[in-house]
Amino acid sequence: MRTTVRPTAGDLKRGIRWGAMLMSGLAGLIALATVTWFINYIQIALARQDWIGWLAFALLCLVGLSALVLILREIYGLFRLRRLGALRQEVTHAIDTRDAASERRALKDLKALLAGRADLQWPLARFTEHERAVLDPGELLSLADRELIMPLDQEVRRTVLAAAKRIGMVTAISPMPWIAMLYVLIENLRMLRAIAGLYGGRPGPLGALRLARLVVGHILATGGVALTDDLLGQFLGQDMLRRLSRRLGEGAFNGALTARVGAAAVEVCRPLPFISAPPVRARDMLAEAFRRNATSSGRDTS
Repeated sequence: MRTTVRPTAGDLKRGIRWGAMLMSGLAGLIALATVTWFINYIQIALARQDWIGWLAFALLCLVGLSALVLILREIYGLFRLRRLGALRQEVTHAIDTRDAASERRALKDLKALLAGRADLQWPLARFTEHERAVLDPGELLSLADRELIMPLDQEVRRTVLAAAKRIGMVTAISPMPWIAMLYVLIENLRMLRAIAGLYGGRPGPLGALRLARLVVGHILATGGVALTDDLLGQFLGQDMLRRLSRRLGEGAFNGALTARVGAAAVEVCRPLPFISAPPVRARDMLAEAFRRNATSSGRDTS
């Protein structure tokens, strides 16, 4: 029997997209007009020899200095993120090969990355005292994981929980969906920058966007969105989810997704893999959040 091939929308030839060319041309003209107006305005202001010209010159110098500082900070933040990734690869190589020399180099880089932080001075001093007694390959990294990185994990956990609760509350009470979406985006970027900063990275806005791309790739690779839905069903129950209002359900889902994003950011930013320290998982953070909510609700009713 002969099968008839039916044409679909994908078989249509697109040709020249005049609408897209029109919008691109209009956007280019608006941008060019804005830049030309700004340049003419600066030239006219600088040509004056009165206080307006000097004020324009001072403001222009301020703008140039601020832009230079922001660019340098962005470059430094990207360098710190790259340094975190290189340290993670070096640590993984030392664990796989059980090479004592690679392990010592990785620990030297780790201490240099965390040096200068007031909250880690005592853990660094205690680790320096104990590392002389460790002789077996791999044990030094395990000790560093417990003494240096595990306290940072606890701070990261608190940061993610706070962000998830804020997002859940704002989503539930927001009068307009676009406000909630904008807040979720901004809060997640702030959380990613905070997590990277706790582990030794200092990303700027562009670095945070690059980090967000890595985190989203990690979530998609591990099926994180489906996992978030399963976790909500596990901790709240399917009946409870169905009875929740739409706003509360969206708030719970956004909070759970934020916790999943935070757990993925830990996997991306953490300078050491989880060796001796317990892993930071979205399941544990959701259980803690819902347990705290249930406790507070019980206190309010009593």
